[in-house]
Amino acid sequence: MIGKIIAGSSFAGTVGYVIKKQSRVLAAEGVTPSDVREMVQDFKDLTLLNPHIKNAVGHISLSFSPKDAPRMTDSLMRDIAKEYMQRMGITDTQYLLVRHLDQPHPHCHLVYNRVGNNGQTISDKNIKIRNAKVCRALTEKYGLHLAPGKESVRRERLREPDKTKYEIYDAVKTNLPNCGSWNDLELRLKERGIAMRYKYCGSTNQKQGVLFCKNGFEFSGSKIDRQFSYSKLNRHFMQAQQQTRYRATLAKGFHAAIGNYRSAYTGLFGNMGGGGNKGHADAGSINFGGNIGALPLPPNNSPIGLSTAQLQRKPGENPEEHIARITALLNTVAEAMAIAAMEQKRRLRERKTKMKL
Repeated sequence: MIGKIIAGSSFAGTVGYVIKKQSRVLAAEGVTPSDVREMVQDFKDLTLLNPHIKNAVGHISLSFSPKDAPRMTDSLMRDIAKEYMQRMGITDTQYLLVRHLDQPHPHCHLVYNRVGNNGQTISDKNIKIRNAKVCRALTEKYGLHLAPGKESVRRERLREPDKTKYEIYDAVKTNLPNCGSWNDLELRLKERGIAMRYKYCGSTNQKQGVLFCKNGFEFSGSKIDRQFSYSKLNRHFMQAQQQTRYRATLAKGFHAAIGNYRSAYTGLFGNMGGGGNKGHADAGSINFGGNIGALPLPPNNSPIGLSTAQLQRKPGENPEEHIARITALLNTVAEAMAIAAMEQKRRLRERKTKMKL
């Protein structure tokens, strides 16, 4: 369930929009369906009790997932909408609740008067925040499916400024995974006709906000999507840079381990295929590809064991974990081979000494 706060400047335009051919009135209070002119006049009459309110038109659409369509009867939609109004503080005032039938997903429109029956003001303070919380609570209470996210919004039906806002959303969403810095993102978005500028803390150079500009419209990052606020994007870039440094460190350690392993292998067994491995049962090699190539494995009859299976990536192991594990394994095996080579040389020296004696 998603509630969308819609700006309305007149009851005539709003009521005229919600009352259409493919619609039916679910509930009304203080107005007389379904004559549009009479309802508009009813709304206007009540506003005379509080002429200080600049815009007395309240308009909210409540949309549900297509998966809820089979169970979304008029009665259930009416009950949910009325509970929504109670939780939002839309009480003791005129309202009109109309269900639209022109879309595959069930939805209805709530038109209400921000001037209450006693002339009180129906507050719209923090209405978007309250709306999100109430929709989430009702979705959980009634076991509703979560309405589709931004990816499922039908772009071709959008009007400005939402059309441009979604164009910016799509561009940031697509390019962000391949950007490791603010400069990267700025250059990629520029190619899509989107400019970026920053908000600063007072007269300092400390950035505290980001704005995206296109087609003459400008939106803060958080207005595009919460995940695109300056703080969250900055955290993304910091983590990306840390990940880059970590991967570089891993690669450096891995190549060093390969070098240590080759050196220790040659010291103990000689060069593979060069006749220095005589008397040992061949265990083959593993090919890492690239500039590393094939890595010989210790012979089968060697006390130092290392198999192809040990060097392969395990199920559920990410690339970084795999590299870190085999780096440690290669270093351990290289150390064992170096010790074995030293012991081999010591025994050889002892034999030579005995032969001289």
